[in-house]
Amino acid sequence: MRVAALARGRYRLLALTSSPERLDALRAAGIVPIVGNLDQPQTLWRLAGLAPERVLMLAPPGDTSGAFDLRSRHLISRLKQSGILSGLGKKTLRVVYASTSGVYGDCGGEEVAETRRCAPQTERAQRRCDAEERWRRAGRERGWRVGLLRIPGIYDAQSRSPRARLERGLPVLAQPEDVYTNHIHADDLARLCLQALDRAAPGRVYNICDDSTLRMGDYFDLAADLYGLPRPLRVARAEAQSAGLSPMMLSFMRESRRLNSTRMKAELRAALRYPDVALGLRAQPPGTTD
Repeated sequence: MRVAALARGRYRLLALTSSPERLDALRAAGIVPIVGNLDQPQTLWRLAGLAPERVLMLAPPGDTSGAFDLRSRHLISRLKQSGILSGLGKKTLRVVYASTSGVYGDCGGEEVAETRRCAPQTERAQRRCDAEERWRRAGRERGWRVGLLRIPGIYDAQSRSPRARLERGLPVLAQPEDVYTNHIHADDLARLCLQALDRAAPGRVYNICDDSTLRMGDYFDLAADLYGLPRPLRVARAEAQSAGLSPMMLSFMRESRRLNSTRMKAELRAALRYPDVALGLRAQPPGTTD
C-alpha cells in the first residue's frame, strides 16, 4: 500500500490478492484488484492475459514448502504464458523481487557485500534463495530485467515499531553474545522498490538498509529510551528461550552481519529519508496512526 501511494498517477496499478475482504480497500487506493492465490496456481489464470510493464513481488514464500518457494514458481509460470512478455521483439518486463538478508546466514558480524556467497541457515532463508534463483533464471531465459532486493528488519514508528516488544518485557542478548542487526524504514523501502523497478540492472542484487550499525540489544535500548520505557533485560544465549523468546526471534539472534549498501546508493541512487533508526523511530510520536 505504501508503494501504491507513491506510484499512483504514474502507473495503472493492479494487485493480486487472496483476500476478497480487501477488495474495497484496494479499489479505494486506486488499485485494480485481481483475486488469486499464489498457493493455488489454478486461481492465477487471469495473470496470463495481462501484459504488465513492471512486477513487484512482495509475497513471502509459504511456510510449508521446505526449501522451495512454490509461490514464485507459480507466478513465473503464469507470466511466461503471456505472449506479449515472451520472445524476440516483445515487451521487456521489469521485475523486482523482495528477498531477505537472511540468505547470507551468520557472518560473524562481518561487513557483507552482495558478492558474498549465500549460506542460508533456516528453511525460511533457503526458500528465499530458491526464489532468487528462479527469478534470475526466468530473467535470463526471457530477457526480463530482474532485480533482487535483500531486505533486513523493516520498521516504522507505528505498526512496525519495537514498542510492543518492549512493553512485553522480552529480553535481549547480553553484550558479549549480542549480534549485529540491520534495518530499513518502511517508507524508504517503498521508495526503493519503485526506484529498483526503474534502475536495477538485470540479475543484479542489492542490499537494502540504512546507515545504522547497531547490535540488536542496542537497537532496543535506543527505542526504550525514546519511548520512555525500561531497557530490556540482558540474558545469556543459553537462557534466551526460557526467558520467553520465540523460536523465530532466537533464529535471528543466531545470525550477525553488517550489510554494505554502497551498491544501493550508487546504482539505485538512493537518498534515504531515514538514514538512522533514531530518525525513523522519531518520525511520528509512538502510538499515533496514519
